[in-house]
Amino acid sequence: MEKEILIEVLARDKRVAITEDDKLVEFYIERSEGSIVGNIYKGKIEEITPSINACFVDIGQDKKGFLYLEETPSLIEPVEIQFGPAELKKGQEIIVQVAKEAFGTKGPRLSTHISLAGRYLVLMPFDLQIGVSRRIEDQKERERLKGILEELNLPKSIGFIIRTAATDKGKRELLSDAKFLLRLWHRIRKTSHRKRAPLLIYKEYDLILRVIRDYFTEDIKRVICDSKEEFLRIRKFLRDIYSERLIKRLEFYQDEKPLFEYKRIINQIEEIYQRRVELKSGAYLVIESTEGLVVIDVNSGRFKERRFSSEETAFRVNLEAAEIIPRELKLRNLGGIIVIDFIDMQEESHRLEVLQKLKLKLSEDRAKTEVLGISKFGLVEMTRERIYKSTEAVSYRTCPCCQGKGKIKSHSTIAVSILRELRKRLFSYHKDRIELILHPDIAKELLVTERRTLLELQRRYFVKIEIKENSTFHPEDFKIS
Repeated sequence: MEKEILIEVLARDKRVAITEDDKLVEFYIERSEGSIVGNIYKGKIEEITPSINACFVDIGQDKKGFLYLEETPSLIEPVEIQFGPAELKKGQEIIVQVAKEAFGTKGPRLSTHISLAGRYLVLMPFDLQIGVSRRIEDQKERERLKGILEELNLPKSIGFIIRTAATDKGKRELLSDAKFLLRLWHRIRKTSHRKRAPLLIYKEYDLILRVIRDYFTEDIKRVICDSKEEFLRIRKFLRDIYSERLIKRLEFYQDEKPLFEYKRIINQIEEIYQRRVELKSGAYLVIESTEGLVVIDVNSGRFKERRFSSEETAFRVNLEAAEIIPRELKLRNLGGIIVIDFIDMQEESHRLEVLQKLKLKLSEDRAKTEVLGISKFGLVEMTRERIYKSTEAVSYRTCPCCQGKGKIKSHSTIAVSILRELRKRLFSYHKDRIELILHPDIAKELLVTERRTLLELQRRYFVKIEIKENSTFHPEDFKIS
């Protein structure tokens, strides 16, 4: 199996695709503002709400962070900077880490259980234990790695988790990673004493470096990046912190044709945004996401085999759906409570087999999942860890025309789509002048926010791009001539 990491960068848009034999298996997108998950802040307690056993913390963001009180059981003095778990009081300053993105009307979820991820280890300054990733299943390998870590004479007051990437690694690699994380934690503690809250004291890596850190393992054949700036940044990151050997697998893509089109995965990416997912058998899924719940409906569609009974038809369609659903959850980055409505099956053996297939495919997911049993009506309730915004939430905004009953792409997403289409047209057709007609709001987005990219396209292709506004256009509509 040939695995690749593909990185495409245009304007403020960073997109990362992970493929296996040219099939899209994971997809991530990040805008210039990035994510705050993993960031460590010195925050200030603004409000304590016993009724929900939580408090709200000012970390300098638009929305106050949300922290469960159960994470802080022991008493400390007010306004004291606290690094470990403690009972909190209003006005107190505390060190917290963002565990989950703000979602809907909810602010970011915070934790006092700080963790710093390296290549092979995760440093846990307040959890005094040595753990091993559950994905390392071989018991001998688990014991070997744990033994190495115990021999390294690391501080007893700090815990570590051994990551999956540490498989087959030796003492030198683990020691190097541990020293790097310990130096980082020392800098974080030192920075926290310089200013009053709210204060950002550690910023997590952006999407590209997170993917390189977490996914660029020995089974990745190559990493291809179409941005010279990002290519050089990745190379430096690998050389300074991780492996010189992996640099040989890093490639800079210089062709004029967009990378995702060249790799023929652009259609697979577009399908992520569709609510309907077609299955090979002719059956299909309908995926609906709300603020608190994801519902997946399985339908037989065009699946018709006269030789099968209705029970056998339902079983075969459900079995196919159970294999596809985990992939769709990963690609769309869907989390929280998920309800899957399989087609009704009467036979208990069929229900159990479908459930086993679903659990097997979910076990390949890095996100934590929990699955309840399947009812006689075919309903499965499950949860999937939700840390970052869904792919749809990053790319779309609530439509002002229908007051939230539907969605249209955000101005920045439309602008980036137009830039991609412009680049594709300019690559195929050689003209010295192009006229672009579009909605006034999108024209403003292009001329103000993406002006630099427009000028770069004009210089690269020796063309003049004339922008004309048409208020009758829908924001997503545009014309290139």
